[in-house]
Amino acid sequence: MELTEDSVEVRLSWWEKVLGLLADIRVARADVSEVEVVEDPLREVMGSGLKVGLRLPWLYYVARTIRLDQAFVVRRGTPALSFAVSNHGALKRVLASTPRAEELARRLKPS
Repeated sequence: MELTEDSVEVRLSWWEKVLGLLADIRVARADVSEVEVVEDPLREVMGSGLKVGLRLPWLYYVARTIRLDQAFVVRRGTPALSFAVSNHGALKRVLASTPRAEELARRLKPS
């Protein structure tokens, strides 16, 4: 996950794109809100309903909900950055694991 001056980017490897049925996610910073750190992202994913993509329950997810409104790129033992998205089609929320979740959340939250 990268944070630039203009956007938040969740970059996937080629195999994550193929197996997870997802592309890289790039959202303008102006379209990001409700930023928070989720310490146990797998618990949140498991309770979010049906998903399509790569699913290894309680280990790893690269998937979206059936309605395509949420995207998950999470792994066990790694906190995640959660944020709401606007102006990005059906996508309304992203949850992505990163060891830098706390730092990125601080940088994304308004001063």
